[in-house]
Amino acid sequence: MDKQKQLSNSWDFGDTKEDLIHRIHPYPARFPGFITTKALEYSEQSGVKVENVADVFCGCGTTAVEAKRNGKNFWGCDLNPVATLIAHTKTHHYRDSKLDTILNQILEHFQSQPPNRENLIRKERICYWFDDANMKDLYHLKNSICINTNPYTAHRKFFLCAFSAILKPTSYWLNKSIKPQVDPNKKPRDVIASFEKQVSLMRRANKKNIFPKPLAKTKILTKNFLGQFKHPPKTELIVTSPPYVTSYDYADIHQLSTLWLGYTNDYRQLRKNMLGNKYGVTSPDRRLIKKLGDSAWETYNAMDLKDKRHAYSIARYFIDLDKAVSKCWSLLSEIGMAVFVIGNTQYKDVLINNTDLLQESMSRIGFQSIQRIKRQVSLKSIPTYRDKFGRFTNKDKHRKVYAEEFVIIGLKKPSK
Repeated sequence: MDKQKQLSNSWDFGDTKEDLIHRIHPYPARFPGFITTKALEYSEQSGVKVENVADVFCGCGTTAVEAKRNGKNFWGCDLNPVATLIAHTKTHHYRDSKLDTILNQILEHFQSQPPNRENLIRKERICYWFDDANMKDLYHLKNSICINTNPYTAHRKFFLCAFSAILKPTSYWLNKSIKPQVDPNKKPRDVIASFEKQVSLMRRANKKNIFPKPLAKTKILTKNFLGQFKHPPKTELIVTSPPYVTSYDYADIHQLSTLWLGYTNDYRQLRKNMLGNKYGVTSPDRRLIKKLGDSAWETYNAMDLKDKRHAYSIARYFIDLDKAVSKCWSLLSEIGMAVFVIGNTQYKDVLINNTDLLQESMSRIGFQSIQRIKRQVSLKSIPTYRDKFGRFTNKDKHRKVYAEEFVIIGLKKPSK
């Protein structure tokens, strides 16, 4: 019991601020950076010699940055192209003088060259969020970025990441909302002023984001982990946080970026391969759900009484999560460790026990010495309440969310 308590406290968030590099672009439920370093320390103490780290739901690349800082090779993937754009930007160190030169070229082009109005594509969904003046300025700015950066270098990703980060402030998107909602009273910010301010923040973060030499190898793919990979590398440590069912809809949250950056013509298409998505859900094989364990079976039946479509979605999530755990097992070296960070969710008063399901899957697949550690999400910059609009708030009269989550650790090693 004392050991469990000590472990729990050591994984709590505390009151320290995250490094600036992890705050260069808004990203919901972002993975806390210190978890990776803590996982590296813990794996070494457990007899796992780590040279390679993987994150199979790598999001905006927090694990990738921390692995590289610790001199470890990294392999990761995420099906969200906005996430991997941010991840690529964060894991590259840029020469600041070069960034300054390119920024001046972009701004000079924006000021001196007339926008190409003929090529302005008025997508209905973009017009919904932006006034005409900002929409034209954003189009012209994006064009200036593309003209003044090489598509085959990291510099274009840097400036497109900055462009992506200013889309919500320059639109009518309700501030701090994780749901797509228009604020009719909002005054959108000026495009160029926002861009210059964002680039300045990212340059400050980049100057502090130093990686040890020789540089570790980092590979980040925009792919679905449950899909097919050619010769994925073996790794000694996986540190990842699977998406939570009935939680964030990343296709909705990042729709401005995916549309503006040309990743898709219909942001809803990005939902197709997300864990637990509702796209084309049909009645699942109940026998398959029952094989997943008591938690999956009880949760599915409880939800089925409330909302059949959500019950089908939850069943899909449970099945996909079980597949992900199995693939993680295959990805690990003969002796390796997996560290999952996950929390429970709730829908229509039904507890979605993601934690129990994950732990049962790990045990069934063959992980040993499984530990489940509760940790408090107590960073002051992350409010734990949400109002009726979906905005985060510190006011405790609203619905409490994400106050705690769990770190679940399992070892893969040869059976004696």
